[in-house]
Amino acid sequence: MAILNKEQAQQLLKKVLSYSKADECEINISGSEGGNIRYARNAVSTSGGVSQNSLVVSSAFGKKLGVATINEFDDASLEKVVRRSEELAQLAPENPEYVSFLGPQVYKESATYVPATGAIDPKFRADAVATSLKIAKDNKLVAAGFMQNSSGYSAMMNSHGLFAYNKSSNVDFNVTLRTEDGKGSGYASKGFNDVNKLDVASATKFAAGKATGSATAKALEPGKYTVILEPAASIVLLENMFFAMDARQADEGRSFLSKADGKTKLGEKLVDDKVTIYSDPQHPEIPTSTWNGDGRPQEKINWINKGVIENLYYSRYWAEKKKVKAVPSPDGIIMEGTNASLEDLIKGTEKGILVTRLWYIRSVDPQTLLLTGLTRDGTFYIENGQIKFPVKNFRFNESPIIMLNNLDALGKPERCVSGESGISALIPPMRIRDFTFSSLSDAV
Repeated sequence: MAILNKEQAQQLLKKVLSYSKADECEINISGSEGGNIRYARNAVSTSGGVSQNSLVVSSAFGKKLGVATINEFDDASLEKVVRRSEELAQLAPENPEYVSFLGPQVYKESATYVPATGAIDPKFRADAVATSLKIAKDNKLVAAGFMQNSSGYSAMMNSHGLFAYNKSSNVDFNVTLRTEDGKGSGYASKGFNDVNKLDVASATKFAAGKATGSATAKALEPGKYTVILEPAASIVLLENMFFAMDARQADEGRSFLSKADGKTKLGEKLVDDKVTIYSDPQHPEIPTSTWNGDGRPQEKINWINKGVIENLYYSRYWAEKKKVKAVPSPDGIIMEGTNASLEDLIKGTEKGILVTRLWYIRSVDPQTLLLTGLTRDGTFYIENGQIKFPVKNFRFNESPIIMLNNLDALGKPERCVSGESGISALIPPMRIRDFTFSSLSDAV
């Protein structure tokens, strides 16, 4: 089934809604088309296309809710899925936290779809990978990577008159390069709504430089070091903080934002003054949908402003209980930085360690957001403003809260995609004091 435009989606949703006999009914529909190509050991291994559609019906009788899903859109199937959701609702127990569906909302137009990205075809993907492979072979490196693109839509309508629609496009590319003896490794990952911003050659050359440069790694003693975290490294720490900024968790004492007296740290200064983190669905570098999954409009919101926790996100139930605005969690993270380049941060470092990437992140203590994980794909020792030599990888134990209190300098924000969650972010490279490396790792 092709991607539906706004009018087609609205027409289909009206038809489904007309079958409803419930007190309340809400329908969500989504679909996407795209393709991918994967390569390893300097050769393409798989290539394919993906097309999918899904329709979800939520029916409510009082506080009893039933949900059914289907991917067949003929009239008989559409009526059947509505009846099924109603049957499930009648069987369900009452949900004490049920909140009625929203009424009509006003949404700004999003900027998430770019026709050039929607026009990507198999030849484009193959040519991009050919470019990446040539760089790998010219540098006597072994490449493995993945490129995928998709165009999609999502829409929702309910019995209270709400209708929302969004169309989007994305292209993601990542590559890992290894030296032939396996001793050096480099990595790069890029993701954009607009394919014109993707430079596969530049990303591959970046990873190639890391792979070649990290092949003769030396061991350093674990301990506390000044570190420079590239955006691909810092995002996996920051997202753990960001995902934990839920008001209910804080109010119920289950969060790093909870206080012993039953209150929260909302409105308090928690990190360095240089830290400002916000979301903006219409930011030109990282646009997102202007509405969230339950139909609430997405707006520009400061989450941390000059070190102060300024907002938390609320479910509609918890916001109603606390008599505050129901602020939804956003789809993207933006952290302010400076105009300094990564090279500028390195030049200003007397002694420290440059970290390309962190991975295998695990929680140690949710109350302090203490995390553990490993460096990988290029870790380097800095002295007197210059990269002196590669170092073996470390295991770290660090909290993003402590990290952001030890913030020394910021660079220019870059768009990156988390390898852990897939969330997009605009994050600067950061220089951090006293970052804790707890042990060495033999991994490359």
